[in-house]
Amino acid sequence: MDITSLYHIYQAHPIVTTDSRHCPQNSIFIALKGASFDGNRFAASALSQGCAYAVIDEPQYAVPGDSRYILVDDCLTTYKELAREHRRQFDIPVLGITGTNGKTTTKELISAVLATKYRVMHTEANFNNDVGVPRTLLRLTADDQIAVVEMGASHPGDIKRLVEYVEPTCGLITNVGRAHLQGFGSFEGVKRTKGELYDYLKASPATQVVWINADSPDLLAMASERGLDKLHRYGTESDDVAVKGEVTGCTPYLSFRWNLRRDDGTRSEWHEVHTHLIGSYNVSNMLAAVSVGLDLGVSEEQVCQALEAYVPTNSRSELRETAHNRLIVDAYNANPSSMMAALRNFVQMDGDHKMVILGDMRELGEVSLQEHQQVVDYLSQQSSIETVWLVGGEFAKARHSFRAFGDVEEVKQAILADPPLGRLILIKGSNSTKLWQLPDIL
Repeated sequence: MDITSLYHIYQAHPIVTTDSRHCPQNSIFIALKGASFDGNRFAASALSQGCAYAVIDEPQYAVPGDSRYILVDDCLTTYKELAREHRRQFDIPVLGITGTNGKTTTKELISAVLATKYRVMHTEANFNNDVGVPRTLLRLTADDQIAVVEMGASHPGDIKRLVEYVEPTCGLITNVGRAHLQGFGSFEGVKRTKGELYDYLKASPATQVVWINADSPDLLAMASERGLDKLHRYGTESDDVAVKGEVTGCTPYLSFRWNLRRDDGTRSEWHEVHTHLIGSYNVSNMLAAVSVGLDLGVSEEQVCQALEAYVPTNSRSELRETAHNRLIVDAYNANPSSMMAALRNFVQMDGDHKMVILGDMRELGEVSLQEHQQVVDYLSQQSSIETVWLVGGEFAKARHSFRAFGDVEEVKQAILADPPLGRLILIKGSNSTKLWQLPDIL
């Protein structure tokens, strides 16, 4: 079946599920495959639970004569093509966001700002891969006026494949750093892959604008190499930006101020913003939201109000007060640049009896030992941090005298045996280290 015919079926049954445990009545089940599962095996179950159709790519799972089975060459490709066909029904701005760090937070902030004026459809959680992005696009409805789509990458070509069906009309790369080096091969590989968003926008006649963090020489060089000329710059270091900001406080929440360059070259008055995010490194994410919001017609007052009202709930830069401790929870992801930014910010924070619980930074390949060693070397120089716990096999390979744990379960046992009390604790690590399980027992 071609994608046009399948889209006609989708229009009559506009709910898609890829989970046979969740089969709304009259929905379409698409049988995706993973490392440990084959959705084709659950097609019959999905139909019996109420799905109207099951899209499969293994013919042996179809029942002869049953037109509810739709056979395709590859279910994942079909899922993406169906999402692209749906996206093409909407003549609205589609903002594509990628980057090494901060893309989910930036997506949330931009969406919050734009929502003061528009009906915004944006990526939920961090559904930013080959499966999550189609899921996002298929949520578009006639009520939506703008879409904000996050795109992640861990291998060369990932962004190129995503933009081919997101088809963004404008875009933003938050930053480029040393992450997923095992997949990318090198930092140059990171830049090439993230730069695939710029490649698409340069080639697209519908491109409106690219927002760029002018504090990043790498991003500026990447944009210059591609001849991008519709750049809207924001940053903290240069006056030659449309939106300029500076950090005014971080005790513990980030406060900053920003102003806008007017058409005559003068700058507006400063706007003060007091946020609910931890970390001075979040100022670039905030300025991205300011820049996008202003360019898309949100008032200066609405921008400030939206940023002040935003409260993180996704284990990113959260401050949690428990009965026993104050926690800085940034445990969703970790790479060398985000880890060091979090540590430097933690060192600068006011607070007594500081403690850090750090999990491995995964997927760093050949440079993993070097990067973990740099972290422990930095920690060994910080007299303000009283206690350091390191979790995982990568930290175990580094030279240090800190307390080490094999996994999060060992950490839990240590906490239950001798609970930390009255501490200011930073929790940070790659998602797979599962340190996000710790706040509930601290």
